[in-house]
Amino acid sequence: MIIDTHLHIVDRSALRYPWLAAAPALDRDFSYADYAREAKRCGISGTLHMEVDVDPADIEAETNYVADKAAEPGSLLLGAIASCRPEEPGFAAYLERARAAPTVKGFRRVLHVVPDDVSQGALFRENVARLGGTGLTFDLCVLPRQLQLAIALVDSTPDVQFVLDHCGVPDVKGEAAHPWREHMAEIARRPNVVGKISGVVAYADPESWTVDTLRPWVEHTISVFGWDRVVWGSDWPVCTLGGGLSTWVAATQALVSGVSADEKRKLFSGNARRIWRL
Repeated sequence: MIIDTHLHIVDRSALRYPWLAAAPALDRDFSYADYAREAKRCGISGTLHMEVDVDPADIEAETNYVADKAAEPGSLLLGAIASCRPEEPGFAAYLERARAAPTVKGFRRVLHVVPDDVSQGALFRENVARLGGTGLTFDLCVLPRQLQLAIALVDSTPDVQFVLDHCGVPDVKGEAAHPWREHMAEIARRPNVVGKISGVVAYADPESWTVDTLRPWVEHTISVFGWDRVVWGSDWPVCTLGGGLSTWVAATQALVSGVSADEKRKLFSGNARRIWRL
C-alpha cells in the first residue's frame, strides 16, 4: 500500500487562497472526498496533508481544518505538514502551539514565492533550527536555481530533517537537466535531506509526456538520495495538470517496476512511516 506524503485540500468556503487567482486551472475546490475516492482505488492507504499557502491569517485555521478531517471515521489523513513563517518573530510561539496539535508532523514555507534572501536571514535560520530534536520536518519547495540557497539553509541547521519537494522542481518540459542534476547531487550529500518523488507530471508537456519523459528526473533523484531517503507524494490536485492521481500512480509504478519489493516498500510507505513516525 502507498502513503501519499503530499495532498492538498482546497476548500474556498473555509479558507482563503490568494495565489489561486493567478492559477485559473486550479482555482476551484478540490475536496478530501474526491481525493479519497480515487486514492483508495489506487492503493493509497494513508496521506499527509500539505499546506496550501493559505492567507497568513488562516494558517492555524487550516491546521484545525485538517485535524477535523483526520478525525472523521475512516479518514486516510495521518497528519499535516503545516504552513509557517520562520522569517517572523512570532514563530517560536506559533511552533509551541503547533506542537500541541497531534496532527502536525512538520512545516513548510514555500520559498519560490518570496525573495531569495528570505531563507538566508538570521531569524529564518534560527527559527528553522528550533525544529531540531522535535521530530518535526521542514519541507523545501524551491526552483532549480534556488537549490544552492536550500543547501545553504540545510548546512546552517544540520539537526533538522528536511524534505525536498517535487524532485527539486525540474524543468521537465524544457529538458533543463543542468545545473539541476549537479545541484541535486550536492544537496543529496546532506544526510538530513530526503527527496520527495512528487509533482513532476505537472512540469511536463501535458499532451505528450510518457513514462520515459519522467524517467531521467525520477531516476536521478532516487540515485543521488538512495532508497532509504526517498518518499512518494501525489501533489494532488496539482498533478491533475499532468494527467491526475491515477495516472501519476501508474507512471511511478512503471518507473520502479524493475526494483526489489523492499525498495518499492521504502519509497511508497516504509520511509514515510519512519520519518514521520506514522
